[in-house]
Parts: sequence; structure tokens; C-alpha cells
Amino acid sequence: MQEAIAITEQPVSVSVPVGYSFTLRCRAQGRTSLQYQWFCQYQSDCRLIPGATNQDLPIIAKQTQLYTCRVNDLHRNAVFSDWVKVEVHQCVARGLPPRLWQGEPVIVLNPSEQRVEVGQPLQLQCAAMGVPAPSYQWYRNGNLLEQQKRRKLWITHTKVSDSGTYLCCASNRHGEHWTDAVNVHIGEQSQPTSLCCKSPGVRGTCGSGKFFATGKIALLVGNNRYQHHPNLMAPVRDVFELSRLLKHLGFQVVSLLDLNKAEMATAVSRFLQLLGKGVYAVFYYAGHGYEHLGRNYMVPVDAPQPYAPENCISVQRILQKMQQQQTALNIILLDTCRKWYNPGCALSQVQPLEPRGNTVYGYSTSEDAEAYELQDGEFSSGIFMKYLKKHILQEKKVTHMLEDVLEDIGRDPLVTGKQVMEIKHTLKEARSLTDPICPSGAATEHWGHGQELPSKTVTFPCGAQVELHFLRLFSNLMFVCAKPQPPLAHITDPQLLLHQLATDVVLQLDLHYIQPSTKQRTCESLQVTLHKSLLRQFFSQRNDSQPDSQRAPACTGSVCLQDALVLSTDPKGQGSLSTGSGHSLPSSSPSTFSSEPEENDESDLDELCLALLRAGPGQDGP
Repeated sequence: MQEAIAITEQPVSVSVPVGYSFTLRCRAQGRTSLQYQWFCQYQSDCRLIPGATNQDLPIIAKQTQLYTCRVNDLHRNAVFSDWVKVEVHQCVARGLPPRLWQGEPVIVLNPSEQRVEVGQPLQLQCAAMGVPAPSYQWYRNGNLLEQQKRRKLWITHTKVSDSGTYLCCASNRHGEHWTDAVNVHIGEQSQPTSLCCKSPGVRGTCGSGKFFATGKIALLVGNNRYQHHPNLMAPVRDVFELSRLLKHLGFQVVSLLDLNKAEMATAVSRFLQLLGKGVYAVFYYAGHGYEHLGRNYMVPVDAPQPYAPENCISVQRILQKMQQQQTALNIILLDTCRKWYNPGCALSQVQPLEPRGNTVYGYSTSEDAEAYELQDGEFSSGIFMKYLKKHILQEKKVTHMLEDVLEDIGRDPLVTGKQVMEIKHTLKEARSLTDPICPSGAATEHWGHGQELPSKTVTFPCGAQVELHFLRLFSNLMFVCAKPQPPLAHITDPQLLLHQLATDVVLQLDLHYIQPSTKQRTCESLQVTLHKSLLRQFFSQRNDSQPDSQRAPACTGSVCLQDALVLSTDPKGQGSLSTGSGHSLPSSSPSTFSSEPEENDESDLDELCLALLRAGPGQDGP
């Protein structure tokens, strides 16, 4: 039998600051018209709220109370809603909740470090605001504690095994937020003197210095070849340079070239997923960009003219999400112009950053100014990177290192009065990029790893062998060299064609030769399937207007394929240099002032990649 009254929407508990305005809602269905009456309970006193006879109950938060709603019909049937708690925080930090708060959890009380004797009780406490009120889940050493689902963690009789690092996750339908991690020490335990750090290029141990990272993660993006804007010269080399230096500092690096908006968003999302408590995070972008009312925007390669926020990527939004991952250090390096643009466009919505004191902005140029590129032999480089690579390996606070870069740029006569670096930061601790790493988990191991392919030898039916070598210059660009082995006596005039099939990550090798016995020219083909690259694991295939396959004949050089492969075939096994586009490398003079940089001659990416290979690491160049 159908109930006379059925509540279809229950009110929900909330956790808000004092003075916050919100509404409790109750909805019900019945056979007759319905009447509503709200009640509140404070301590042991339950009171009818005068005039509260609507489905919605507006409230200005003053004190923590319980609420319920009675619903009755004309036949004197009545039901009560669930009791809900309105938790009111009387004292919260300035700026909380943020101005554009949508009800997502906001931590207002973090747990504190505890030292407890064996057998004594342990209590940890945290608190978060949220609409609806957040639920809580505690963790120890990264492991979920099934029975600890309240804001207060309570262990009646502690054991030595209860020692560890604790933190709590507050979540509701709008998202989740984590407290600071704290250490709990049970009983008298000797502390280890040090933990070894095996990261390349990083000296010291976890116990020998004041600061360390639980991991080092970097995402580098360089946009060179634009569809609707002038092409650039320097990002390809600058990304290559910075990638090599950060790897020397122990960073796991993904470096990507020429991304459209969807690809940039995907790469950033994947980058953010792998950040965590205590990680040092670096995001670097080189390419077109602009500034609007203090917000910085990066321009993807497919962005139309004119620049507009909806076609670009907001830097501040990335930083905000980096901070939400409880990182120990967030560094944004922007090697892009900051000309003021689109004064009439609406700003992208970004909430204020939490005052964590771990953020560093390094701008290659100042507000409403251009960033310049220089020709350096066969390479082009940004002024910013020219001096950043000189100082980035220094063992000093990040901001002090960037100040050295700023001073060097200021002394460069080529950009005097044109480009001045700017640094903004809230870094309260003397953290350095050279700090050691004490890993806390394996999640970051997948970032920037597993991209190299071993060399392999393939054999054609005629017996001829070809050795394939693979080398990644960037995470989404691989150099492939096919080296024919010494020719067989029964074939003459061999020619090798190497090309990529557009349908998959498949290489096809075509061997053309003349059989001395018949004097006839013969062609044999082999296909080699490559493992999916990091890019292809989470990027959709470009729908570019390109032929079904791209070819690199023997002795004629290399070609770039869908921003994925550079193919080269050479009988001597050495990469040859080609200028298939017929364009010269750009000139060294900086661009003049304008709302967008002036267009440079389009550089041949294949030629530049091969030049980077020839230069190799260990030199002043790449």
C-alpha cells in the first residue's frame, strides 16, 4: 500500500563558516496538499522554528545545530525528514572559504604530530567545511584504515605498529581534499640516521638536509608550428635543453612538442594525476601566449585568431590544481610573451590559491612585454633559457637561483630595455631543485619512463638484414634510423625505403634490389610494430591533412611524421641532414613589438632534430 506521504528529497548536513548563508531543502509527495514545519535542536532543547513553514529553510550560520522538517497532509498524516547537522566553524583562516566556493571540501583544521607511549590512547583530529558536509577517511602510510571514518581518529591502546604517517581525506560530491600528513611516534624508537638518495645528479641523503622531495615530476611543452599564428624558432631546443637538465636533477620528465588544445589539456590532466604529497612539480611552457588582467594564457597550435580564453589554456588554473595535490614545491616557468590582449574578454574562473607558501612563478618577461629568441649557430634559443640553463643546477633556494637568471638577462645588451624577467613567489622555505628524493610511492615511476625501444635487427626473405635504432628526442617524437648490414653477394644496387603507416604505430621497410641472375628489379617488404608511445597512450590521433604514408628513401634524409617519428635511412648508419621544405633557419634578430610576434621563416623540424642528435649532451649546446 502506498504511503500517505513520501519524502523525495532529504535535507543534507553542511559544514560552513560563521555568517555563511545557505538553504536547507526538503521535498515530499502526498495524496493531498502538504504542509511543512522546520524544527531545530540545540543541546537537548528541540524547538519549532516560527514561520519556517516552507520547503526551503534559509539559514545564516551562527552556531552548530540539528534540523529536521515535519511534513503533514490534510488527513493528519505526518512524517519527519532525517535529522541533519549544520556545523558552524567559528574561526577559520582569512580567505576561507574562497570567493567562488561551490561547496567542495576545504580543510580548516589539520592533524598535529603526536608522540605516544605504547598502550596509551592516540587521538588525531581534522576538520573540513563543505556543502554537503564532507565525509572523512583516514590513512596510515598510504593504507586505508577501514574503521577510521570520522573527523577524529581514535585508537584506545596503541601498539608500535601504529607508528607511521597519517593523513585524512575529506570528500563530498564536489570533490576531495587532503589534510597535511603528520608523523605519529609510538614508544621509544631510534630514528634512522639517513636514507640514501639514488637520484642521478642529486647529492646528499634524506637525513642529511633540511628539505627533500618525495618525488620530482616535470611536464615541458613547446609549441613551434602554429596553424593560424606565426611559427616560432626556439621552443624545440629550449624544451630539449631543460629536459636534459631536469633529468640530471632527478626529475622524471615528459617533454612534448606542438600540442593542440585537447592534447595540452590531456597532458596537463595526466601530469596532475601523478602529483602527490611532498612532490616537487615543474611545469614549463614555451610558445605563444598572452596576459589578460593578471591571468596568463598559453596558445595551442590549433588556436584560431584572435586569441581568446576559450581557445587557450589558463596557467593559473593549472597552478591551482597543482596546489590541491599537496605538493611541497610548485614551479611554473613561462617562456612566452605577456602582451596585454583581449581587454573585453571575460576572465576564466579561478579561485584564489591557498596560502601554502610553496609556489614560484618564473616569467621570462615582464607584464605587457615580449619574450625574445636568438640565433645561436644552427640553433635558436630563447633569452630566458640561455641563462636559466647556466644557473638551474645550483644548490640554492629556487627563488635565489631565478634571481641570478634575472640579473644575467638584465645585463644582456641585446634585450636591454626590451625584456626583463619577473619572479613571483610565496616560497617560505629554502627549497632547491637539487634537494634529495625520498620516495613515498611508486605512482610517479610511470611518468617519463618506458619510452625507449631497444635496437632490433630484421631480416628480409632474400637474407639481407637491417638494424633499426630508436631514440626519443621528445616524449612525442622518436628518431628511427635504419642501418643496412653489409650487402649480400647475390643482390646488387639495394635501396631501402622506410615509412610509417598512418593507421597504427607500424614501420614498413621496402628493400629494392636487382637480382644478378635475372637482371630484374625486385621489392621485398617487412612491417615492424612499435609499442605505443606515451603520447599515443592517452592522446587521440591527429586528423591532419597528410598522405597515407610518409617515406624516407635511403641517402636522402629524414621526415617528420604526424609529430610522432623522424625516420632516417643511411647505409653508413648515420643520420643524414635534409632540407625538404626548402626553408632556411630563422634570422637572429628579435621580433619587433606588436600584439603578436612577427612571423619567422618556418624551420625544418627534421633538420633541427638531427642537429640536436649530432650535438648530443655534455656540450654547451644540447
